[in-house]
Amino acid sequence: MTRLGYGEEIRRWRVKAISESDRMENARRRVITIITTGSKAEGLTCGFESDWDILYVLNLVVCVETGIKLHTIPDDIDVFRMDTRVYPGSIPDDIGVFRMDTRVYPGYCILLQERQAPRGHKVIHDALCDDGHGGVLLSSALLIDNFEAGLISTMLQNKRAGPSLSLLMEGVLYTDNIITLRCYCPSILNRWATRRRHWPSQVIVQKVVSLGAYLTPVGFAGSEHKHIEWRICFNTGETELVNNLNSTQANVYVMLKMILNDILKPNNKEITSYMLKNIILWQAERNPQAKFHAHSLFYWLHDGLRELRTAIAQKQLAYYMIPDKNLMVARCLEDGMQSKWISDINDMMEEGPRVILRLPKIRKAIVASPEPMVWFSKKRMELEMLYLEYMKSSSGNDVVDQSNAILQEIQKRKNEVLNLKYENSTASVIIVVSITLTKLICSSYYLRYVGEGIGSSY
Repeated sequence: MTRLGYGEEIRRWRVKAISESDRMENARRRVITIITTGSKAEGLTCGFESDWDILYVLNLVVCVETGIKLHTIPDDIDVFRMDTRVYPGSIPDDIGVFRMDTRVYPGYCILLQERQAPRGHKVIHDALCDDGHGGVLLSSALLIDNFEAGLISTMLQNKRAGPSLSLLMEGVLYTDNIITLRCYCPSILNRWATRRRHWPSQVIVQKVVSLGAYLTPVGFAGSEHKHIEWRICFNTGETELVNNLNSTQANVYVMLKMILNDILKPNNKEITSYMLKNIILWQAERNPQAKFHAHSLFYWLHDGLRELRTAIAQKQLAYYMIPDKNLMVARCLEDGMQSKWISDINDMMEEGPRVILRLPKIRKAIVASPEPMVWFSKKRMELEMLYLEYMKSSSGNDVVDQSNAILQEIQKRKNEVLNLKYENSTASVIIVVSITLTKLICSSYYLRYVGEGIGSSY
């Protein structure tokens, strides 16, 4: 796994570099915060292996549960109250509903304006609407439409994925961009924090609680009122949890994602990598950490496949942060595909450790000649580290300062790596990757422009 770019060293390097880059980028901002989430923030994917997930958090807005005192919130902040009542017709009759003491389908809410600040975000102001009872609602559908209108159309991809708008950078890297609001919901986080568990430690539990929650503009699938509903998410908390998985747990997660993409191949997100993440987090919480070691990797891979098979068969998978929420609800899982995936998983479980030979990346790494593979792996990893350092060092600036001594040294070392050869064959793949990364550094400044546009006030 190390040769393929999933080793512990490069994983930790990615996490640190991206976190530092975000910190430096946000140091000069007041009205908006940009946060990298998903597999990039978790350090579990190589440069172009998956989309780059970015949250645009509006700083001048906060959403609160009932019972939170408004005098604790500064006057220049827009405040919305989370309405957790079930609206008639919002949940189809054929979907099982699990009710908490807040009488809400777990994980969603409607936002009512509680207090308007003297000045605020224009995208918020333009998404307000009358609730028909003298109150003011914040429409999730209008907000995402306003967000989309502010992006450059030539970079937008046609298909939305829930609340995410996809941009294509330099023809090679997709970024999934989501506008979000901070959410203060201590009751939900306290339920999670007080569960009995083997993992994580109480220190990490309290850190996850301190990171809070976010609301993303997407409603419950099939709901009559989905255009005004919001989904409660814990992006930064979940990133912290994944970053505290050990190497065996991380490798099981990566292998499950390979199985999803290379073998099961869902067409319409009936099964997603996010579901696999939840399976891994449940595994970690329910079992002593000492059981997760290099020699038990295939045992936990087998266990993960079994949990996935059960989720598909029963159309039930509890959300790790809010267990009453079923991640398999409204997934349009057809009987034919359901049977096929269960059969495929049964076959893989019967194969035992040999199942990894079905995965192209791992199979090629096993059959490749060791010396060239090790050489290429080291050079690719070094180039990725150089790019991450370049990105970090240039963050927070409107233009790249080519006279910066650190950036010059990074560029010099990159050129030295590209001039290396192995057995008289130039590393053409590495050259292509390096050129593309350099182009993307320039493209990354567009994301800063997007952030400035969202943050405009009325």
